[in-house]
Amino acid sequence: MSIAHFRELVRTEGLVGLTLEQYERMIEQGILPEGEPIELLDGFLFRKDRAKAGEDPMTVGFAHAVVVKRLMAILADVAQHGCHFSCQLPIALPPDGAPEPDGAIVRGRPEDYRDHHPTAGDTPCVIEVADNSLQRDRVTKLRIYADGGIGQYVIINLVERVVEVYEHPLCGRGRYQSSRRLEPSQSVRFSCAEGAGIEVTVASLLP
Repeated sequence: MSIAHFRELVRTEGLVGLTLEQYERMIEQGILPEGEPIELLDGFLFRKDRAKAGEDPMTVGFAHAVVVKRLMAILADVAQHGCHFSCQLPIALPPDGAPEPDGAIVRGRPEDYRDHHPTAGDTPCVIEVADNSLQRDRVTKLRIYADGGIGQYVIINLVERVVEVYEHPLCGRGRYQSSRRLEPSQSVRFSCAEGAGIEVTVASLLP
């Protein structure tokens, strides 16, 4: 669904969205249990879809789980570049976004975020592991991350067994200036600090 279509639906149906501040307050007050597989996109709550394509979206696909675990092991090395790996935790994108990517490279230590979530400026790279969620990740999430100013967006596409890399966000235009599609024999470089990154083969990420 395009953002124009979505906004028209909101207007015609009289829906009222949430701000990031309201969403965070609902979690603080226990209205929304912390840790639930829910994320705030365009001011509305969406259940995260981690299922295998065509299966119950309430389940977590085995391939999805394997790839997330591999990311956690491989990207632990970002610590040497003054970053840490964040797994399925919120990125604050005001005024109405708190997506929870499957992975993110965040500057600094986890302790630096005791009282707030990382923002786009703290997050050089976000990663989605896409199976049943591929359409949402390619369209809605891509637009949100680009408009938020996330420098690099990586989709580990389990459906087609490739990695898609989007870089140089065009804020306000909902897209990235450059994109690449990497096959298993190629390598992907995850951005960390400026000029630094972690490079691995695509095959090492795929189950």
